[in-house]
Amino acid sequence: MGNFLAGRTVAVTGAGRGIGRAVALACAAQGAKVVVNDHGVPVGGGEPASEVAEAVVKEIEAAGGEAVAVADDISTMEGGQRVVDTALARFGRIDGAVCVAGILRERMLFNMTEDEWDPVVATHLKGTFTVFRAASAVMREQGGGSLIGFTSGNHQGSVAQANYSAAKGGIISLVRSAALGLHKYGVTANAVAPVARTRMSANVPMELTEIGEPEDVAALVVYLLSERARAENITGQVYTIAGPKIAVWAQPRELRAAYAEGAWTPQRIADFLPGTVGTDPMPMLAQLDAMAKAAAAGDRPNR
Repeated sequence: MGNFLAGRTVAVTGAGRGIGRAVALACAAQGAKVVVNDHGVPVGGGEPASEVAEAVVKEIEAAGGEAVAVADDISTMEGGQRVVDTALARFGRIDGAVCVAGILRERMLFNMTEDEWDPVVATHLKGTFTVFRAASAVMREQGGGSLIGFTSGNHQGSVAQANYSAAKGGIISLVRSAALGLHKYGVTANAVAPVARTRMSANVPMELTEIGEPEDVAALVVYLLSERARAENITGQVYTIAGPKIAVWAQPRELRAAYAEGAWTPQRIADFLPGTVGTDPMPMLAQLDAMAKAAAAGDRPNR
């Protein structure tokens, strides 16, 4: 047992399996009281079940920790609020909210249905919002706390997961907005883009050369929740952890700008933009080319 989170209460969504479970166990091992939230729905859909959250609570209690299960659907405002209310009712405070919960519905954009778009955005993006919203109201009054959203390298774009990529990009903007809006109240907000062996990563159609375990991700989350990270004023950041690698993503900024005298016209832009302002190449396009060549050769491409 460590003491990085001694005396704190942390809520973790999607904590019944995979990375969420690893985060819940790691927080408890570092002294936190844990609210274990999991709606218990398989990645590809199905009926919810509370047993997965209860099983993690039993693991934590067996190791000498304190935890409580909440099986609510955090894609609803009531579900997100209940996660926080449970922390307050059981442990008297909430110091960290970690939103890991997510699902997948893969489909090419031109074939994607509303029923495939809505649940993914609701679980990932709205589910992060509902918990952040409820937790931040308490943290503001407490004078401190930590919010952690889970994004993905796929926020850069995805061939067959436009819903997932859009939600993950939205989480980054939500985290940055929370960091800006809550800074004066002593609340930090950061995002983690993990690369780890989970039920979701098992479906990636390429060989991931940089990949770790859920426990690697959990270690980073514990640090970001701790006073050590707070003392370093770490907020508004996006970190990737992939086995031995840890990386920080760039903040959005303009790359190049140019100015013209007088009004723009389509012709002036056509003459001016390509050679003067130019483009910022998409790394994912280069990966697509590599994947296509590998597929043609009968290989499984690396990433």
